[in-house]
Amino acid sequence: MIIKAAIAAIALVAAGTAQAQAPIKIGFVAELSGPQGALGQDQYDAFMMVVQANGGKLGGMAVDILKEDSQLKPEVAVQIVDKLIERDKVPIITGITFSNVMMAIHKKVTEKEVFLIGSNAGPSPIAGAQCSPFFFTTSWQNDQQAEVVGKYATDKGYKKVIALAPNYQAGKDFVAGFKRYYKTPLANEIYTSLSQQDYSAELAQVQAANPDAVFVFYPGGLGVNFVKQYAQAGLKAKFPLLNISTTDGINLQAQGDAALGVINGTFWGPDFANAANKKFVADFEAKYKRIPSQYAAQAYDSALLLDSAIAKVKGNMTDKKAFQVALKAADFKSVRGEFKFNTNNFPIQDLHVFEAVKDGQGRYTLKTVATPLKADKDGYYDKCPMK
Repeated sequence: MIIKAAIAAIALVAAGTAQAQAPIKIGFVAELSGPQGALGQDQYDAFMMVVQANGGKLGGMAVDILKEDSQLKPEVAVQIVDKLIERDKVPIITGITFSNVMMAIHKKVTEKEVFLIGSNAGPSPIAGAQCSPFFFTTSWQNDQQAEVVGKYATDKGYKKVIALAPNYQAGKDFVAGFKRYYKTPLANEIYTSLSQQDYSAELAQVQAANPDAVFVFYPGGLGVNFVKQYAQAGLKAKFPLLNISTTDGINLQAQGDAALGVINGTFWGPDFANAANKKFVADFEAKYKRIPSQYAAQAYDSALLLDSAIAKVKGNMTDKKAFQVALKAADFKSVRGEFKFNTNNFPIQDLHVFEAVKDGQGRYTLKTVATPLKADKDGYYDKCPMK
């Protein structure tokens, strides 16, 4: 009996040790196929760069990254998160590329008290009334990127601007954000299908309107087509093109000379001189042989955020309040410089404008030209009940 009891005790200790050492499962959900797949791939590559540099660990704990392609289909994303939560028992889901996908899964994930760490999509409802203590993001609230372009357009004195965007949550958020700082009524707002590839009809409308400038949001493959068609129609030389997530690091190489001189607004650029960003850009280029995009920068920061928070709780994901506090502390060196969460768990950050240029190697990239908004808070945080 004594021997059996000893064996049982050893087995219990061994089981406890194995459980303590079990990897933390993290669901990584993003657009990884189709015309928008490059966005999610940059998110995943940058996130994994941190995990791999740490020997497969975050916060000193082994992690198991469960990679999933949401295919730009909200119904697919819902099925994926159901599987991740119910079958795989993940305590953390990260990534999420498009706002329609985020809106489909946000409530489902956070109500299960699973942590959702966004690294791109930032639709307005979840920054305001639908905010959650289980959601944090290392990107931006959708409107913010557009707000800085609206401020730039005001500073440039443009009096007649036309806006174009896909007809979904992010498209509407971005136009609303542009108008928050550009007070002159828009000459026109044109919304197109999220799957549209030919913009000849819309470009004819722009030509006929003869605006001072054009503001657009066309991410991924949509942006490649739009910018090329805009230049081919001879409009770039006539009407300055201002954008968000259109002439970004994902699209520039495919857009080529058509993008040169086009103005983009966002929170980060590859030319930032802080030490964390220099290391990130150098490491990313060395590993993947391309200049990182903002999607990569955001996801890299999300991995650093998780690395710091998991370390603070020593891998104990059952103490959810402690993990919330650890995430809120944002104790890491961001590629954008200073990083701080607002009350709604969206960043307070500087917003910049960039010009598409060629670097010394002849590659297409972004150059910082101005910082119209500093320590910017999104326009919805005061509607969030968290304080």
